[in-house]
Formats: sequence, structure tokens, C-alpha cells
Amino acid sequence: MTPAQVITSRVPETSAWRPTAELETLRARAALLSEVRAFFAERGVLEVETPVLGQAGSTDVYLASLSTRAHTDKGRRRLWLQTSPEFHMKRLLAAGSGPIFQLARSFRNGEVGGRHNIEFCMLEWYRPGFTLNQLIDETTTLVRQLTGQALPVRCYRYRELFYHYLALDPFAERLSSLRELAEHHAGMPPATMAEEPREVCLDILMSARIEPHLGDQQLTAVVEYPASQAALAKRHQDAHGDWVASRFELYLNGVELANGYDELTDADEQRQRFEADNAQRLALGLEEVDIDERLLQAMAHGLPEGAGVALGMDRLVQQVLGKPRLEDVISFATPRC
Repeated sequence: MTPAQVITSRVPETSAWRPTAELETLRARAALLSEVRAFFAERGVLEVETPVLGQAGSTDVYLASLSTRAHTDKGRRRLWLQTSPEFHMKRLLAAGSGPIFQLARSFRNGEVGGRHNIEFCMLEWYRPGFTLNQLIDETTTLVRQLTGQALPVRCYRYRELFYHYLALDPFAERLSSLRELAEHHAGMPPATMAEEPREVCLDILMSARIEPHLGDQQLTAVVEYPASQAALAKRHQDAHGDWVASRFELYLNGVELANGYDELTDADEQRQRFEADNAQRLALGLEEVDIDERLLQAMAHGLPEGAGVALGMDRLVQQVLGKPRLEDVISFATPRC
């Protein structure tokens, strides 16, 4: 027996080295990515690449950013793995890039499951001069093309979905009632929701009672979310006089595929939101996240008016190919990376 054979014989046989997706699936995925690139090339949208690491992370209370310590020319610094390419892409927009798109590696800690993976592929694009409705049209056109189905498109306001499925007004219902309903529909032990804020209760009800019904044999766009869920989107008053977020989410077969904004361009307001996020993080016992000062500088320089959207490419591939789990469309999902 040769030394190489001896070494090989001592390595236990295991399947953990194998891809989580079948090779035929990966070939089909590659074809879909090529189709995405062709879609934007036909429309004159520039493909860009931005860093996976950044000087800051997402302050969003409900996202968990990953960070690392790195040696740079300024010494040892903390760098953040990006939860989406949004901040860097907006800096390109402020520099005059015009319409841009990216198929980006993105990272969100703790998100593992049938529809989540810590590392994932985000398709994100920005359209200076577009309204939110124009972006909804373009997003649904892309999804229809990739699925090969002429799916009808329906648009619903957040409020009317809560009226229809829960017989309540999400903007006016008492917080105590929302807590009781969220506790019941999430199957939680009594009093579990006693301290949860309004946003958490509404999110649980949306996930448990409404989302599973959205996008059944159609593409469903949901608009006018509560203003507290605006993130980096503008806000406006709805027909009832309530402040709502100028954004949409797109669903297919009960799965959220995309999240689009009428982009906030006011640097001062964006700073206030970042700071409010960090204050809330501290109140919840969470770690503060570094604010992206370079994004704020770019916004102060001048971010063009327009709309942008982030689409979960892995989820869309999963839908197109009819795969039950996200790991079925990823070459090496988190458990085997």
C-alpha cells in the first residue's frame, strides 16, 4: 500500500462534502441567471459589483448583521458582511451611475431554514426616475419571464388584507388585542407577547395568517405598510390620513420574493432612522451596529429620486424549479459550506 493509499483509507467516508443541490439544478439555475442579465441588458441597466464587506452594517432591529475584525492600512478595524448591497449601490447612484443592478452575495445571521440561508444571492436594482408603480411593473415582468407563466398581478393595501383575513384595522386596533391575537395565531404560551411592540405583533399576524394566502396562482403586490416599517423608503399619508411606507412586497405561492422602495433621499431623516434603530437595539439588549456614514455623505451629496428593489434570487429559483427547500437550489447551503 502506498503512503497516499494509507492516508486515504484513514479518512471516514461521508456525504457531507457533496453539494446540497443536484448538478442539473445548478445548470438550470445558471440559465436563469443568464436570463436575468439579458433582461437588464435589453433595458440598458448596468451590472455592477460592490464589496461584500463594508464599514457599516444594517441597523434594522430585526436583521442580524455579521462582522469580522480585519487588518487594514488604518490598523485593525471592524468590517461588516452586507445584509444587501443597498448602501454601496446607492453610493454609485449618487456618483451618477444611472440605472444599475447586481447579483450579490448577502449575509444575515441566524437565518437558516426552508426559505433562508445565512449566505444567499440577492438580485437588487435601482431605477432613477421610476415611480413605485413602474418598479412593480418591471419586477412582475421579470418574474413572469423567469417563471414562463403569464401570471395575473393583483395589488392590495396592507390595511385591506388585515380587514379581509382578520377583520381588524392594523392602524387602529388596540395593542393589547394585537398581542392576544399574535399569541394565539403563533401558538405561543400565555403572556409570551405581553411586552412585544405593535410592529412585532403585526409581523407575526402577517406571517401566520395572511402571507400563506398571497400569490396563489398570481403575483400579489402589497403596498402601504405601516410607516414604522419604512426602513430606507419614503413615507406618505394614505387615504385615511395615516402615515405609511412608500414601499411594496411581492409574493408568489405564499413566499415573499421582493421588497421595493420609493427611495428616501433625505440624509438627515435617514440618520435619524439609523439612530432610532440603534436606540431600539440597545433597549432590547441587542448590540449597536455601526452607522454607514459614507452612505449618508452620498445622500447629502445628492441621491437621485427613484425606486429600487431587492429580490431573493434563491427563492425565485426555488419557485421556478419547484424545489421544496432553499438548500435544493444552492450549491453548498450553510450546513455543508
